[in-house]
Amino acid sequence: MKSKLTSLIVRTIKVFFLFFSWLPMKKRLIVFESFLGKQYSDNPRAIYEYLKKVHPDFKMYWSVDRKYEKNFLNKDIRTCKRLSFKWVYLMARAEFWVTNSRLPLWIPKPKHTTYIQTWHGTPLKKLALDMEEVYMPGTNTTKYKENFVNEVNKWDYLVSPNAYSTKIFRRAFAFKGEIVESGYPRNDYLINSNNDYTVSKIKTAADLPKDKKIILYAPTWRDNQFYSKGSYKFNLQIDLEKMREELQEEYILVLRLHYLISENIDLSRYGNFVYDLSHYGDIKDLYLISDILITDYSSVFFDFANLKRPILFFTYDLEQYRDTLRGFYFDIEKNAPGALVKDTLQIIDEIRKVERNGYNPSKIAREFYNKFCYLEDGNATKRLVEKVFFK
Repeated sequence: MKSKLTSLIVRTIKVFFLFFSWLPMKKRLIVFESFLGKQYSDNPRAIYEYLKKVHPDFKMYWSVDRKYEKNFLNKDIRTCKRLSFKWVYLMARAEFWVTNSRLPLWIPKPKHTTYIQTWHGTPLKKLALDMEEVYMPGTNTTKYKENFVNEVNKWDYLVSPNAYSTKIFRRAFAFKGEIVESGYPRNDYLINSNNDYTVSKIKTAADLPKDKKIILYAPTWRDNQFYSKGSYKFNLQIDLEKMREELQEEYILVLRLHYLISENIDLSRYGNFVYDLSHYGDIKDLYLISDILITDYSSVFFDFANLKRPILFFTYDLEQYRDTLRGFYFDIEKNAPGALVKDTLQIIDEIRKVERNGYNPSKIAREFYNKFCYLEDGNATKRLVEKVFFK
């Protein structure tokens, strides 16, 4: 009964969408969406804030998932609830769509709309058509790839952070449109706002102590560990008690789980050492305040590398992830800009090394920066906007 009702709602929405898309385009109307309407963040946010400041004549709205409306409160932005009547009307008549992930498959792109796909990371793990097997719920390898190609065919522009990504995006997405190799707009903030005042302001807003250094743990999701479609499990492998015992005098640990992960981890027994900021608005703030990043196979380390700070790779399941779940585009064991560690004791040992010796980027880390971060000069958003919105 529920599936029939859902199907009827989708058909009704689609009819209204088609009707409105026949109406004239509303010039300078833009609809933004980040991570399926869950966040006000990432590349779409950077583009929005630049346009609002430099070209305030645009009329701009944010697509918001009803379950995550609290993430958009007090932002001084116009919003529309995803899949609502208002959303359908705005999407159908907009001159531009800007998003960093996929839109619902059943939405046809009006001829008058320009779809700007910013994506959300430099690829380490294999993407889309490059994936040999797909283990996500609710789909299979063939269906997943077909759906991805159908979505990609709607894109007019695809944003790339560097030449390495451009090559992979072109092949993995089978994208035939224009790739704008501008650097990532979201990283302008890391270049332009890296100062004591901003760091202090963020710590105050997040209610974090200012007398401790910050370790940010930001892992990705595992395709084969899930509750349902779009809702993934995560087994925290770090020994938090051991971390607290060894490091609490100098550090706190900030946990930032991937937006697809649906865990509510009980951290109450770790006192003022572990802070779960998985639902904090934008991860760029967490990069800026963190002294050390711990990740695994998430693309977060490509962005954090702009700050030239220590990165550790907690790769306890490296062989399974690399050989079965996803596979990588480059040899992380040889080319990672930081140490690979397998357990909590190794994590602590690497942090102690930084404490003793300071952080001196290795040759590999310097080469990594030159290959992946060379376009991140604080002006990526400007380059993209001038190329796409004022061509």
